[in-house]
Amino acid sequence: MCLPFRMKGYMQDIFEFADDLGPLKIVHIYDPKCDLKAVVAIDNVARGPSIGGIRMAPDVSAEEAFRLARAMTLKNSAANLPHGGGKSVIFGDPRMDLAKKEQLVRAFARAIRDLVEYIPGPDMGTDERCMAWIKDEIGRAVGLPPEIGGIPLDEIGATGLGLKASVEAALKYCDFALEGARVVIQGFGSVGKHAARFLGEKGTVLVAASDSRGTIFNPKGIDVARLIALKDSGKGVTDYSDGQKFDADAVIDIECEIWIPAARPDVIRNASCTKPAGWCCRTSSPMPAVSSAPRWNTMAARNHRRCKPSQKRFTPTLQRCSPMRRKTAHCRAKPRWL
Repeated sequence: MCLPFRMKGYMQDIFEFADDLGPLKIVHIYDPKCDLKAVVAIDNVARGPSIGGIRMAPDVSAEEAFRLARAMTLKNSAANLPHGGGKSVIFGDPRMDLAKKEQLVRAFARAIRDLVEYIPGPDMGTDERCMAWIKDEIGRAVGLPPEIGGIPLDEIGATGLGLKASVEAALKYCDFALEGARVVIQGFGSVGKHAARFLGEKGTVLVAASDSRGTIFNPKGIDVARLIALKDSGKGVTDYSDGQKFDADAVIDIECEIWIPAARPDVIRNASCTKPAGWCCRTSSPMPAVSSAPRWNTMAARNHRRCKPSQKRFTPTLQRCSPMRRKTAHCRAKPRWL
C-alpha cells in the first residue's frame, strides 16, 4: 500500500523499512491545534520496552526516526540492556520560543501516552527540561533534571566521555599517541564540546570545530575552555577570534589524526569526502555515513595505511548489502570485527 503523495519527511511505501527485526510500529502524529508534526519509530521490543531520544529539527524525517531507532535496537542489545530500540522526531526549530516549545513537547507527550512500548529521552534539540514536561504529562521519560531524580548527563558530558574511551580503544590499531594528536570535531555542541574537553585532558590538540554557522580552524590549537564558554553563551564557533573561518562543510577536509562527527546523520558522503583528511574517526552520531560513502571513512580508522601492519585486517569496513536494503543499509551493516 502506498500513500497517494509524498510529503517531506514522510514515507511513500509504508512498509519500505520492514525486515526481520522490525520496525514494530511507525506512528505519524499531527495536532493542528499547535501545529505538531512528529513521527515515532518503535523498532524492536524483543528485549524489553523500546527506549530512545526525541530529536527536534526542521528537516527530520520518518526515515531518520527509523534508522535511529534501529541503531538503538543494536546498541541496547550490544550493551545487554533490557530494552529495545525506539526514536522519535518532532518537526520544528529547537530554538523556537520556549513557551511554544513546551506546548509542542507536551502535545507530543499526550499523543504517545498509549505507546507504552516506547520510553522517550533527550536527543538533539531536546533536553532535560523537555523530559520533565513529558514526565509531568504521562509519567514516563528518562534523562530527567537532577531536581526530580535525574542524572545531569549534559553537565557531566557522559557521551563525550564515551567518545574519549572509544578513541583510546582504537589507538591499538593506529600508529600515533594521544599526546599531541590533532582533533577535528564536526558539531561542537553538547557532545562535541565534552569530547574535546576529555580528549584535551589526554594531551590532544583541537585544531578545528564546526557548528551550523561555520568552521573555526587554527593549526596551532584552539582553547577548548574558551570555545566552550562561547558556545554556552549562545554564540557560534566562528565567534572565536583566534583562527581561520570557513563554511560548515569545510571541517571534513581538515587534516587531523582524530576526526569526530558529532552532529546530524549522513555527513560522510561520496560528494563530501574526497580524501582521507583524518585517520581515526570516532562517531557520536548513530549514523554519520551514508551506505555508499567511501569505505576508508566509515566508522573508524579512516585509512588503513596508518594502522599497524599486523593489524590491517581489523580495519573496519561496512559489509556489502543487497540492493533491496541499500537505502537504509548504514544502520544494518556492521564492521567486519563484529
